[in-house]
Amino acid sequence: MMQWIRPLLFILVGLLAGIIAEKIIFNKLGNIITKKGIPGSEIIFSSLRRIPLIWFMLAGFFGAILSYSLKEDVTAALQKIIIAIFLFTVTLVLARLAAGFVNLFIQRTEGVSASLISNLIKTTIFVLGALIIFQTIGIEVTPIITTLGIGGLAVGLALQDTLANLFSGFYLILSKQAKTGDYIKLEGGEEGYITDITWRNITIEEISKNTIIVPNSKLASANFTNYHLPAKQLTLTMKIGVSYDSNLEEVEKITVEVAKEVMQEIAPDLLENEPFIRFHTFNDFSIDFTLYMRVAEYFDQRIGKHLLVKKLHKRYNQEGILIPFPIRDIYMKENTNTNIS
Repeated sequence: MMQWIRPLLFILVGLLAGIIAEKIIFNKLGNIITKKGIPGSEIIFSSLRRIPLIWFMLAGFFGAILSYSLKEDVTAALQKIIIAIFLFTVTLVLARLAAGFVNLFIQRTEGVSASLISNLIKTTIFVLGALIIFQTIGIEVTPIITTLGIGGLAVGLALQDTLANLFSGFYLILSKQAKTGDYIKLEGGEEGYITDITWRNITIEEISKNTIIVPNSKLASANFTNYHLPAKQLTLTMKIGVSYDSNLEEVEKITVEVAKEVMQEIAPDLLENEPFIRFHTFNDFSIDFTLYMRVAEYFDQRIGKHLLVKKLHKRYNQEGILIPFPIRDIYMKENTNTNIS
């Protein structure tokens, strides 16, 4: 019985130490650092969650194996298993850290895709971690790499569409033709904001909150309009007509004043770019002009036109400015039927 007591004691001590480290020390230390607002602290602690418990348990099992008399080959095999599990947990922590800091970087960098880059980094770390584990437990890595290289050709042929979407996604990101947050319009007329670029497709959210999913390769080879390139800001244009009796100087003054009011509501940062109008046509019923006004992004054109129509209609009525409309006189000719008996 004595030969079992020491190994069990090592396992028990490792388990208790892991519980204390996880539930007491780790949580308290995490709360202290989080309250101080240290950048990246939440990512570090979320990546290490449950890991100290596993590490202490592995240490306990490792001590139990050394304290118990086993055959050398059995002891060596068990030690390799414990080391492999430890290396896997280290790989897992590194993958979590990398993904967490990538997402943190994405929050500060406009237009970078979270899914594609973070998944690529995690996959790379897991592959490297697996190769290190194989090398540590005595499995030759070189034949595996050679096999993967040869098999990669067959896999590449079988997954042509998938690889095309993957590389198209990288192309779109690196070329900055389409980024998360951009408002785009497709050839078929669908339009919306890009919410994510994954390894296979691009997710677009319409204003109605419906989701459009487009394969990366399709978007990379298609004609589409990106309303956030070269910049989000754009010029709203609106055609208006007033009657021939109007004082055009007064029309220009009032229209610009109303446009400034609208800009104050939807784009106050752009007020340095004053709105303006240009008269251009003597029409059948009106003198036509176009209003030019800067807005922050493409979708703001809709709310801008909505506000302009309401405010201009109200202000024109107050100032006696007439927006003419066609009037037609219709003459009805009465048909008389003569009955001949």
